[in-house]
Amino acid sequence: MPGPVCLIVNPSAGGGRAARLAPEMERALRGHGLTVRRIDTRDIAHARRLAREAAEGGETVVALSGDGLVGVLADELRTIPGSLLGVLPGGRGNDLARVLELPEDPQEACATVAAGTPRPLDLGLVQELAGEDPGRAFVGIASAGFDSDANRIANEAPAWLGGLVYAYGALRALLTWRPARFELELEGGERHTAHGYSVAVANSRAYGGGMFVAPQAMLDDGLLDIVVSERTSKLRFLTGLPRVFKGTHVELPQVRVFRAASVTISADRPFQMYADGDPIGALPVRVSALSGAVTVITPVQGAAALGAPTAGAATTGA
Repeated sequence: MPGPVCLIVNPSAGGGRAARLAPEMERALRGHGLTVRRIDTRDIAHARRLAREAAEGGETVVALSGDGLVGVLADELRTIPGSLLGVLPGGRGNDLARVLELPEDPQEACATVAAGTPRPLDLGLVQELAGEDPGRAFVGIASAGFDSDANRIANEAPAWLGGLVYAYGALRALLTWRPARFELELEGGERHTAHGYSVAVANSRAYGGGMFVAPQAMLDDGLLDIVVSERTSKLRFLTGLPRVFKGTHVELPQVRVFRAASVTISADRPFQMYADGDPIGALPVRVSALSGAVTVITPVQGAAALGAPTAGAATTGA
């Protein structure tokens, strides 16, 4: 059982869902014998300060939010030895919780925090190449190109769309999309050029509310899956979009997958890279895997929850 808990709540996550769940989650954690201190975040800087103070004070940091706040807290905790992060799904997408097989039921999710297994998980680190950027870490998937437009639109969409907000963002972005040219350099100097939609760099398997864009990605292998969606007609792109929810889009000829510990990405026009649903850096960027950078409480039975690959896993240059 973890020590005292600092429950950090993003009250705006999930269109207010996290704020509505917070009292029940706090009671449930206390019901499992945990000492709980609950604080609502005001902004990212506030969340970072709360996480650091809590971890340095010996508390387990538990996020009730979507993946955006989880990524921010993980980025802060990676520099604090002995820190521990718990995750309670409270956003619209909750993709890290989905991949870790965390329960959706609030009571069961709190039971995982109380009696789960601490596991060291990888993070991804995005560094802008312009200037001396120390970088910012993320837990799930960082992507740029078409995804930049789709994420921006999704973030501006009305809350009542719920989990459909990501599909809405993609459809709206498709209307005005024109192909972009991307240059990739994998660790070791391997270079690739792609002309099309987007480049996604995956530490985890899913983003966008259950879209398994990198079905073979693992959270504990020290590597990133780089998924490139190349040029095809908008109609073919649209008809292939549902396959992302099963991860079978990687079988399409316009999709290439590479695996590497780091990748440098540039494009022929400006793009903001998004990770865990929020902007994280402007291209050109270097994205690197941070092996075992944060310790997260996971379900006891979750051996496969880290993303153990099935047959046919992609390898570097595949």
